[in-house]
Amino acid sequence: MAASKDAAPAVDAAALIDERIASLGDWRGEALARVRKLIHEALPDVVETWKWMGTPVWEHNGIICTGESYKDKIKLTFAKGAALADPAKLFNASLDGNVRRALDIGEGEKPDATKFKALVKAAAALNASKKAARKR
Repeated sequence: MAASKDAAPAVDAAALIDERIASLGDWRGEALARVRKLIHEALPDVVETWKWMGTPVWEHNGIICTGESYKDKIKLTFAKGAALADPAKLFNASLDGNVRRALDIGEGEKPDATKFKALVKAAAALNASKKAARKR
């Protein structure tokens, strides 16, 4: 999948995400590295992009999620999260929106790896179904 026109090429994006993780230098960097690893485990062919003046983005037939870092949390915003089933109740932010849902990770918090990967796979499946519908 090609990166969108406002994103750096995938190789550059991966390096920029590496730099972001290193520059955080604390639990936030560790948390971002952990979820990044889980995303790659769930979707080995995921594409990393860098958008909106410094936001890591993971894409698979469209945006899966963004990974923003704040002083007190890492925020993973799922682009079509409102359309995803969340039986594990991983989403804990942006719950009132019509489109997005987010997972805020605070210091010491670690979302369950299996449940998180299932959510990532569900987001990719939703993107694939939307792409297939557009082709019809």
